[in-house]
Amino acid sequence: MRTSRALSLSALAVVTSLVAAACSSPDVEEAPAVTATASPTPVERTAVPAAPDDGIPDVVWPLTGADATKADEADLARAALSIKIENSSDARPQQNVQNADIVFEEYVEAGISRLIAVYQSDVPETVGPVRSMRPMDKNIMGSMGGPLIFSGAQGRFINATRDTGQEMIAQDTGGYGFFRTSDRSAPHNLYGTPADFYEQTDATAPDQQFAYAYEGQTSNVVDEGKKVSAIDISMSQYSHPGWRWDADEASWMRIEGGEPHTQDDGTQLNAENVVMLWVTVQYTSSSGGSSVPETLVAGESGTGYVAAGDSMVEVEWSKAGQFDPFVITTPAGEDVELVPGNTWVELIPNKGISNDTSIDIS
Repeated sequence: MRTSRALSLSALAVVTSLVAAACSSPDVEEAPAVTATASPTPVERTAVPAAPDDGIPDVVWPLTGADATKADEADLARAALSIKIENSSDARPQQNVQNADIVFEEYVEAGISRLIAVYQSDVPETVGPVRSMRPMDKNIMGSMGGPLIFSGAQGRFINATRDTGQEMIAQDTGGYGFFRTSDRSAPHNLYGTPADFYEQTDATAPDQQFAYAYEGQTSNVVDEGKKVSAIDISMSQYSHPGWRWDADEASWMRIEGGEPHTQDDGTQLNAENVVMLWVTVQYTSSSGGSSVPETLVAGESGTGYVAAGDSMVEVEWSKAGQFDPFVITTPAGEDVELVPGNTWVELIPNKGISNDTSIDIS
């Protein structure tokens, strides 16, 4: 099945100048001091309301739905770290993206994609390369409740994000835990240390984001969906992510430009669930900085697809506001049930940009 949308933008700035200018960091207001907490405060486990024999664990990790009955109380209580990760060809292979519970892929200048990797259940020692923030990031990850972590951004975007109450940890505003490596040239060599980021936040564990089907249950994606084995996405001439179902691994294996997308330890990135949402993009004004594409999700809705297991269903999505989660349902209005495990959310423009995009599922 192939779905594609022809897209146009009446007033598009010269793309090449956008890429260079969008990551600049004009003078910004100093971020207020943050009281560091060395270790999270333990919280009581929230039992999932269910009968003891229905296959649902008593306690689950909120961002994966995976069994957390044997997890440490302090780990369950820790915040979700939403970290901006570069995904240009110069940034690959990245480091420890596979540890993330949820990864959002978004459209930025020239159609290059960038990632927001959200860590809570499996936190690595280091991650990267870390890159700059965009105005939509606060709306994409706001429901996670924890800090948004990035290298820098245009001053107006930093100020606007701070004004909403979204916590930020940024190299440009005095945050610590960032370091550069010597094996790559700047700006593709900035990495982060999550342990240091945790010292700078008082946030607690996030709320559960999606519905899941457990052992003994049948996911409505599997029960009602079409059997599929390949997903190919075209975001632009520079961004061609894809996924291949691996029955042996019971997982979706990620490709980039037709080749396996691996991280620096050789692990091919993979996901239990692939969520694909059609979104609208609009360009910001150039007042106070360069114009950049902004993905609209807060207060928006649309359609898309969800692949869980080896099946796919068409879905509808909505997001009430910045701090509200994505709501993903079947056309009949039922919550889409994912497979417990990690999830990638592909935010694919179908309005507001100059190039065609497509999602091919077969």
